[in-house]
Amino acid sequence: MTVVLALRCADGVVLGSDSQITDSARGLSYPAQKLHPFGDRAAWGGSGSRAVLYDLEQMFDGCAAAVLGAENIGHAVQERVVPVLRRHYDQFVEQVPGEKQSGATPATYVLVAGFAGGQPFIVDIDPHGLIGRYEEVGFHAVGSGAPMAQQAGALLAHFRMTERDVDYGVVAVVRILDTLGITSPSIGGPKDVYRITAEEATALSDKDIARVRKQVERWSDLESKALDELFHG
Repeated sequence: MTVVLALRCADGVVLGSDSQITDSARGLSYPAQKLHPFGDRAAWGGSGSRAVLYDLEQMFDGCAAAVLGAENIGHAVQERVVPVLRRHYDQFVEQVPGEKQSGATPATYVLVAGFAGGQPFIVDIDPHGLIGRYEEVGFHAVGSGAPMAQQAGALLAHFRMTERDVDYGVVAVVRILDTLGITSPSIGGPKDVYRITAEEATALSDKDIARVRKQVERWSDLESKALDELFHG
């Protein structure tokens, strides 16, 4: 199971993911890097076929600057992603003689988030090649874990992350990812997080995320304290 999610804040965007790949057809689970830089002020991740995502990574490395400089970033991402999807779809062998249907599919979602022209964006391309824009909504997730992530995002909506500094968003994303890791064993491995502002996109190190988890713990403790005092104010 995969989850890649993006959260917009008042002055930045946070992109986060787990790092566990589950190959149900082969009964395997292994770690993989799901987030990648996209120029200096954006990052991207995806779910679905690893072959498609590999080809997209090679292609994105050379075109990020052109995409971020495009008049319509959604169209620019779509124009690059759809030909890669079509190439894999055209070569996909659905029926394999002598094997049971494994449910394998090249269907792939792509989520790109960051800043272009000084403005935040959250763009996804679904397996049909359709564009989704979510910077106004302020939250989006892709992958088989997306429904749980969307529910977690809704439960945190009252904290108004779109009105808060990006560092609050980092804490919220780590909290969501760690919570999903508890509720779903197929969302696991180290968590990857990008902190993105109009100036730069920064991948958090393991030490950075460990420090963020201390803030998550403090946040949780403050919530518990507020609830303890709810009927004693």
